[in-house]
Amino acid sequence: MSRREIGAEILEGIAEIKQFKKGHFGLRSSELSAPSPPQQIRLKLNLSQSAFAGLMGVSVRTLQDWEQGRRDPQGPAVALLRIAEQHPEVFIDIY
Repeated sequence: MSRREIGAEILEGIAEIKQFKKGHFGLRSSELSAPSPPQQIRLKLNLSQSAFAGLMGVSVRTLQDWEQGRRDPQGPAVALLRIAEQHPEVFIDIY
């Protein structure tokens, strides 16, 4: 792991802010894709509803509502679903 130069990173960030305010370049941004349906992610991880709900920090009932389309995941749950889909090893290591 390389050693970070925090002071240099801060100064670089300040310089970028100044350049942005002068109109020299736009902000970098990227669009995050929506995660797959919760049931699809859970099945790919080979977890029961109870186990997956526990890892997600929600009740089994909430997970069932997501899977049956009665409710949609919101906020941090969407972020966790995205992580579970893109980096399943994190959830497998925890479980």
